[in-house]
Amino acid sequence: MTLRTGVMRNNPPPANGRIGVRHHIALSQETRMTHATRFAAVAVLVALVLLNVSCEAPLGTRARAEAGDADAQFSLGVMYRTGRGVPQDDAEAVRWFRLAADQGLANAQHNLGFMYHNGEGVPQDDAEAARWYRLAADQGIAVAQFTLGIMYDTGAGVPQDYAEAVRWCRLAADQGLDVAQFDLGRRYETGEGVPQDDAEAMRWYRLAAEHGHALAQVNLGVRYENGRGVPQDYIEAHMWFNLAVAQSSGEDRGRRVRNRDLVAAEMTAEQIAEAQRLAREWDEAHPREP
Repeated sequence: MTLRTGVMRNNPPPANGRIGVRHHIALSQETRMTHATRFAAVAVLVALVLLNVSCEAPLGTRARAEAGDADAQFSLGVMYRTGRGVPQDDAEAVRWFRLAADQGLANAQHNLGFMYHNGEGVPQDDAEAARWYRLAADQGIAVAQFTLGIMYDTGAGVPQDYAEAVRWCRLAADQGLDVAQFDLGRRYETGEGVPQDDAEAMRWYRLAAEHGHALAQVNLGVRYENGRGVPQDYIEAHMWFNLAVAQSSGEDRGRRVRNRDLVAAEMTAEQIAEAQRLAREWDEAHPREP
Protein backbone atom coordinates (compact mmCIF):
# COMPACT_ATOMS: atom_id res chain seq x y z
CA MET A 1 0.00 0.00 0.00
CA THR A 2 1.28 3.47 -0.86
CA LEU A 3 0.45 6.07 1.76
CA ARG A 4 -0.76 9.36 0.38
CA THR A 5 1.49 11.75 2.25
CA GLY A 6 0.96 15.38 1.40
CA VAL A 7 -2.65 14.86 0.28
CA MET A 8 -5.11 17.24 1.92
CA ARG A 9 -8.53 15.94 2.84
CA ASN A 10 -11.67 17.74 3.87
CA ASN A 11 -11.38 17.09 7.60
CA PRO A 12 -14.18 18.52 9.69
CA PRO A 13 -12.97 21.22 12.10
CA PRO A 14 -12.24 20.05 15.64
CA ALA A 15 -14.97 20.58 18.17
CA ASN A 16 -12.54 22.51 20.36
CA GLY A 17 -8.98 23.70 20.30
CA ARG A 18 -7.57 21.03 22.61
CA ILE A 19 -6.90 18.12 20.27
CA GLY A 20 -3.24 19.00 19.81
CA VAL A 21 -2.69 19.31 23.55
CA ARG A 22 -4.56 16.07 24.25
CA HIS A 23 -2.48 13.98 21.90
CA HIS A 24 0.83 15.65 22.68
CA ILE A 25 0.21 14.38 26.22
CA ALA A 26 -0.46 10.88 24.86
CA LEU A 27 2.67 11.13 22.74
CA SER A 28 4.89 12.11 25.65
CA GLN A 29 3.56 9.22 27.75
CA GLU A 30 4.40 6.58 25.16
CA THR A 31 7.47 7.82 23.27
CA ARG A 32 9.75 9.32 25.88
CA MET A 33 10.98 5.90 26.92
CA THR A 34 13.08 5.53 30.04
CA HIS A 35 16.45 3.88 29.66
CA ALA A 36 15.12 0.83 31.51
CA THR A 37 12.28 0.50 29.01
CA ARG A 38 14.66 0.67 26.10
CA PHE A 39 16.91 -2.00 27.62
CA ALA A 40 13.83 -4.18 28.20
CA ALA A 41 12.92 -3.85 24.51
CA VAL A 42 16.39 -5.03 23.57
CA ALA A 43 16.23 -8.00 25.95
CA VAL A 44 12.92 -9.17 24.47
CA LEU A 45 14.27 -8.86 20.95
CA VAL A 46 17.41 -10.85 21.76
CA ALA A 47 15.42 -13.58 23.50
CA LEU A 48 13.35 -14.04 20.37
CA VAL A 49 16.50 -14.38 18.28
CA LEU A 50 17.75 -17.07 20.64
CA LEU A 51 14.48 -19.01 20.50
CA ASN A 52 14.30 -18.90 16.73
CA VAL A 53 17.81 -20.24 16.33
CA SER A 54 17.25 -23.01 18.86
CA CYS A 55 14.37 -24.44 16.84
CA GLU A 56 16.76 -25.08 13.94
CA ALA A 57 19.58 -26.82 15.84
CA PRO A 58 20.53 -29.91 13.77
CA LEU A 59 21.16 -33.42 15.06
CA GLY A 60 24.75 -34.07 16.01
CA THR A 61 25.22 -30.52 17.26
CA ARG A 62 27.17 -31.57 20.35
CA ALA A 63 29.64 -33.74 18.42
CA ARG A 64 30.36 -30.96 15.97
CA ALA A 65 30.60 -28.39 18.77
CA GLU A 66 33.10 -30.53 20.67
CA ALA A 67 35.10 -30.85 17.44
CA GLY A 68 35.40 -27.06 17.32
CA ASP A 69 32.66 -26.07 14.86
CA ALA A 70 31.74 -22.49 15.82
CA ASP A 71 28.24 -22.64 14.37
CA ALA A 72 27.51 -25.83 16.32
CA GLN A 73 28.96 -24.29 19.49
CA PHE A 74 26.64 -21.34 19.04
CA SER A 75 23.62 -23.60 18.44
CA LEU A 76 24.45 -25.67 21.50
CA GLY A 77 24.68 -22.47 23.53
CA VAL A 78 21.22 -21.51 22.32
CA MET A 79 19.90 -24.94 23.29
CA TYR A 80 21.25 -24.57 26.82
CA ARG A 81 19.96 -20.99 27.05
CA THR A 82 16.44 -22.03 26.08
CA GLY A 83 16.30 -25.60 27.43
CA ARG A 84 15.49 -27.02 24.00
CA GLY A 85 16.72 -30.61 23.82
CA VAL A 86 18.94 -30.24 26.91
CA PRO A 87 18.38 -29.14 30.52
CA GLN A 88 18.27 -25.34 30.72
CA ASP A 89 21.67 -24.14 31.98
CA ASP A 90 22.82 -20.53 31.58
CA ALA A 91 26.39 -21.30 32.66
CA GLU A 92 26.67 -23.96 29.93
CA ALA A 93 25.12 -21.53 27.44
CA VAL A 94 27.80 -18.98 28.31
CA ARG A 95 30.55 -21.60 27.94
CA TRP A 96 29.47 -22.56 24.44
CA PHE A 97 28.77 -18.98 23.36
CA ARG A 98 32.26 -18.03 24.52
CA LEU A 99 33.91 -20.82 22.54
CA ALA A 100 32.11 -19.69 19.39
CA ALA A 101 32.65 -15.98 20.14
CA ASP A 102 36.38 -16.54 20.60
CA GLN A 103 36.41 -17.88 17.04
CA GLY A 104 34.85 -14.63 15.84
CA LEU A 105 31.27 -15.79 15.29
CA ALA A 106 29.23 -12.57 15.41
CA ASN A 107 25.97 -14.07 16.69
CA ALA A 108 27.81 -15.75 19.55
CA GLN A 109 29.58 -12.48 20.42
CA HIS A 110 26.22 -10.79 20.50
CA ASN A 111 24.65 -13.45 22.72
CA LEU A 112 27.61 -13.47 25.07
CA GLY A 113 27.16 -9.70 25.39
CA PHE A 114 23.52 -10.32 26.19
CA MET A 115 24.42 -12.80 28.94
CA TYR A 116 26.80 -10.31 30.57
CA HIS A 117 24.30 -7.50 30.10
CA ASN A 118 21.60 -9.44 31.95
CA GLY A 119 23.78 -11.37 34.41
CA GLU A 120 22.68 -14.76 33.09
CA GLY A 121 25.22 -17.49 33.72
CA VAL A 122 27.85 -14.88 34.60
CA PRO A 123 28.03 -11.92 37.01
CA GLN A 124 26.32 -8.87 35.50
CA ASP A 125 29.00 -6.71 33.84
CA ASP A 126 28.10 -3.81 31.55
CA ALA A 127 31.69 -3.21 30.47
CA GLU A 128 32.13 -6.83 29.40
CA ALA A 129 28.71 -6.73 27.72
CA ALA A 130 29.72 -3.64 25.77
CA ARG A 131 32.98 -5.29 24.69
CA TRP A 132 31.19 -8.29 23.19
CA TYR A 133 28.38 -6.19 21.72
CA ARG A 134 30.98 -4.02 20.00
CA LEU A 135 32.67 -7.04 18.41
CA ALA A 136 29.29 -8.20 17.08
CA ALA A 137 28.29 -4.67 16.06
CA ASP A 138 31.52 -4.25 14.10
CA GLN A 139 30.47 -7.33 12.12
CA GLY A 140 27.09 -5.79 11.33
CA ILE A 141 24.73 -7.42 13.87
CA ALA A 142 21.95 -4.83 13.98
CA VAL A 143 20.59 -5.58 17.45
CA ALA A 144 24.14 -5.39 18.86
CA GLN A 145 24.59 -2.02 17.17
CA PHE A 146 21.37 -0.72 18.67
CA THR A 147 22.12 -2.06 22.14
CA LEU A 148 25.60 -0.52 22.04
CA GLY A 149 23.99 2.77 21.03
CA ILE A 150 21.69 2.67 24.04
CA MET A 151 24.67 1.88 26.29
CA TYR A 152 26.42 5.00 24.98
CA ASP A 153 23.20 6.90 25.55
CA THR A 154 23.08 5.88 29.22
CA GLY A 155 26.79 5.53 29.96
CA ALA A 156 26.38 1.85 30.88
CA GLY A 157 29.75 0.10 30.51
CA VAL A 158 31.06 2.88 28.24
CA PRO A 159 31.53 6.64 28.62
CA GLN A 160 28.28 8.47 27.92
CA ASP A 161 28.47 9.83 24.39
CA TYR A 162 25.33 10.95 22.56
CA ALA A 163 27.11 11.21 19.20
CA GLU A 164 28.24 7.58 19.47
CA ALA A 165 24.74 6.59 20.59
CA VAL A 166 23.23 8.13 17.48
CA ARG A 167 25.90 6.62 15.22
CA TRP A 168 25.28 3.07 16.40
CA CYS A 169 21.50 3.46 16.44
CA ARG A 170 21.60 4.81 12.89
CA LEU A 171 23.67 1.84 11.69
CA ALA A 172 21.04 -0.51 13.11
CA ALA A 173 18.17 1.57 11.73
CA ASP A 174 19.74 1.58 8.27
CA GLN A 175 19.60 -2.23 8.39
CA GLY A 176 15.85 -2.09 9.03
CA LEU A 177 15.74 -2.77 12.79
CA ASP A 178 12.39 -1.26 13.72
CA VAL A 179 13.20 -0.46 17.35
CA ALA A 180 16.27 1.48 16.17
CA GLN A 181 14.22 3.31 13.54
CA PHE A 182 11.71 4.25 16.23
CA ASP A 183 14.51 5.41 18.53
CA LEU A 184 15.96 7.64 15.81
CA GLY A 185 12.51 9.12 15.22
CA ARG A 186 12.23 9.86 18.93
CA ARG A 187 15.68 11.49 18.91
CA TYR A 188 14.80 13.74 15.98
CA GLU A 189 11.49 14.62 17.59
CA THR A 190 13.10 15.67 20.88
CA GLY A 191 16.49 16.88 19.59
CA GLU A 192 18.37 14.31 21.69
CA GLY A 193 21.86 13.96 20.19
CA VAL A 194 20.68 15.36 16.83
CA PRO A 195 19.18 18.67 15.66
CA GLN A 196 15.41 18.68 16.25
CA ASP A 197 13.80 17.88 12.91
CA ASP A 198 10.12 16.98 12.51
CA ALA A 199 10.59 15.79 8.92
CA GLU A 200 13.34 13.35 9.93
CA ALA A 201 11.30 12.21 12.92
CA MET A 202 8.39 11.50 10.61
CA ARG A 203 10.63 9.60 8.17
CA TRP A 204 12.03 7.27 10.82
CA TYR A 205 8.68 6.78 12.54
CA ARG A 206 7.15 5.80 9.20
CA LEU A 207 9.89 3.26 8.49
CA ALA A 208 9.41 1.70 11.93
CA ALA A 209 5.61 1.77 11.55
CA GLU A 210 5.82 0.02 8.19
CA HIS A 211 7.77 -2.73 9.97
CA GLY A 212 4.86 -3.05 12.42
CA HIS A 213 6.30 -1.13 15.39
CA ALA A 214 3.22 -0.22 17.46
CA LEU A 215 4.60 2.92 19.13
CA ALA A 216 5.74 4.26 15.79
CA GLN A 217 2.23 3.67 14.45
CA VAL A 218 0.85 5.62 17.43
CA ASN A 219 3.22 8.49 16.70
CA LEU A 220 2.21 8.61 13.05
CA GLY A 221 -1.41 8.77 14.17
CA VAL A 222 -0.63 11.66 16.51
CA ARG A 223 1.25 13.54 13.81
CA TYR A 224 -1.46 13.09 11.20
CA GLU A 225 -4.13 14.15 13.67
CA ASN A 226 -2.28 17.31 14.65
CA GLY A 227 -0.71 18.11 11.28
CA ARG A 228 2.78 18.02 12.72
CA GLY A 229 5.35 17.47 9.96
CA VAL A 230 2.55 16.39 7.58
CA PRO A 231 -0.77 17.84 6.44
CA GLN A 232 -3.51 17.12 8.95
CA ASP A 233 -5.33 13.95 7.91
CA TYR A 234 -7.80 12.23 10.22
CA ILE A 235 -8.16 9.22 7.94
CA GLU A 236 -4.43 8.45 8.13
CA ALA A 237 -4.46 9.16 11.86
CA HIS A 238 -7.32 6.72 12.46
CA MET A 239 -5.68 4.07 10.27
CA TRP A 240 -2.38 4.14 12.19
CA PHE A 241 -4.10 4.20 15.60
CA ASN A 242 -6.22 1.25 14.50
CA LEU A 243 -3.14 -0.73 13.42
CA ALA A 244 -1.48 -0.02 16.77
CA VAL A 245 -4.59 -1.11 18.67
CA ALA A 246 -4.69 -4.41 16.78
CA GLN A 247 -1.35 -5.52 18.20
CA SER A 248 -1.70 -4.07 21.71
CA SER A 249 -2.98 -5.35 25.03
CA GLY A 250 -3.63 -4.13 28.57
CA GLU A 251 -3.13 -0.46 29.38
CA ASP A 252 -1.36 0.21 26.07
CA ARG A 253 -4.40 -1.01 24.16
CA GLY A 254 -6.71 1.14 26.28
CA ARG A 255 -4.69 4.30 25.57
CA ARG A 256 -4.55 3.57 21.87
CA VAL A 257 -8.26 2.83 21.66
CA ARG A 258 -8.94 6.19 23.30
CA ASN A 259 -6.66 7.96 20.80
CA ARG A 260 -8.43 6.28 17.89
CA ASP A 261 -11.89 7.02 19.27
CA LEU A 262 -11.07 10.67 19.92
CA VAL A 263 -10.07 11.04 16.28
CA ALA A 264 -13.16 9.14 15.16
CA ALA A 265 -15.31 11.68 17.03
CA GLU A 266 -14.05 14.34 14.59
CA MET A 267 -14.70 12.23 11.48
CA THR A 268 -17.68 11.39 9.29
CA ALA A 269 -18.92 7.81 8.96
CA GLU A 270 -17.49 7.73 5.42
CA GLN A 271 -14.05 8.82 6.64
CA ILE A 272 -14.04 6.15 9.36
CA ALA A 273 -14.99 3.49 6.82
CA GLU A 274 -12.16 4.63 4.55
CA ALA A 275 -9.66 4.53 7.42
CA GLN A 276 -10.79 1.01 8.34
CA ARG A 277 -10.44 -0.09 4.72
CA LEU A 278 -6.88 1.27 4.57
CA ALA A 279 -6.00 -0.52 7.80
CA ARG A 280 -7.30 -3.82 6.41
CA GLU A 281 -5.29 -3.33 3.22
CA TRP A 282 -2.17 -2.58 5.23
CA ASP A 283 -2.70 -5.72 7.33
CA GLU A 284 -3.12 -7.85 4.22
CA ALA A 285 0.11 -6.47 2.76
CA HIS A 286 2.03 -6.95 6.04
CA PRO A 287 1.14 -10.40 7.45
CA ARG A 288 2.23 -10.79 11.07
CA GLU A 289 4.57 -13.57 12.09
CA PRO A 290 2.77 -16.39 13.95
